[in-house]
Amino acid sequence: MDLNGAAAIISGGASGLGEATARDLAAHGATVVIADLNEERGKSLADELGGVFVKTDVSDEEQVQAAVDAAVATGKPLRVVVSSAGIGWATRTVNRDGSPHDLASYRKVIEVNLIGTFNLMRIGAAAVAKTEPVDADGQRGVVINTASVAALEGQTGQVAYSASKGGIVGMTLPAARDLAAVGVRVNTICPGIIDTPIYGFSPNADEFKAKLVAPVVFPKRMGQASEFAHLVRSLIENDYMNAETIRFDGGIRFQPK
Repeated sequence: MDLNGAAAIISGGASGLGEATARDLAAHGATVVIADLNEERGKSLADELGGVFVKTDVSDEEQVQAAVDAAVATGKPLRVVVSSAGIGWATRTVNRDGSPHDLASYRKVIEVNLIGTFNLMRIGAAAVAKTEPVDADGQRGVVINTASVAALEGQTGQVAYSASKGGIVGMTLPAARDLAAVGVRVNTICPGIIDTPIYGFSPNADEFKAKLVAPVVFPKRMGQASEFAHLVRSLIENDYMNAETIRFDGGIRFQPK
């Protein structure tokens, strides 16, 4: 599917993987709508890319609807929905002091990562379904969701995060089957260790990154956000990619901790 002249909405688009995706899609002719909570950064990036920013909590139905409406209001057909908003959390199911995992934090991670992804997918795909098909196959658009290799190989303390990301993987095939009727494809990317600003703020950041890279098979480094964005675009442009979960991790296999 050709991105040029289409609208694309990207949750978590103000930084990290979402920002890289917004930049790549805009460079290939898409009008990007950045749905994010970071108002200052989101507005600045949207202005730079000639796009639109909408302050959005992905777990809030009305805010997601407003972001999708803004994408439709660009006057370009909404063809692409990318979910990359998410939060992390690290707590054992039972802590070393014998206390159980906090339920509120578990619910919060599920609410943002899993329900937030579904929220944007369902509302975004409904808007895509109202556009005209772009080809003889009846294709109207593409949804790309972001999970994690933690969905498949969660480490110690990742029970909430892995459950939320595993839920995204689990809904890929049924969502693709549901949305086939309206000409929308759905794929999920499971990133491994990607070099985003989240890893670069501590005094021992380089040492920490080296430890993270150790289990990567090849190339022996962290992935780049721009490489993730390239994969997103490849999945959009390749019309036969559908209902797939793609590992993007340099061959890493996580150890228990």
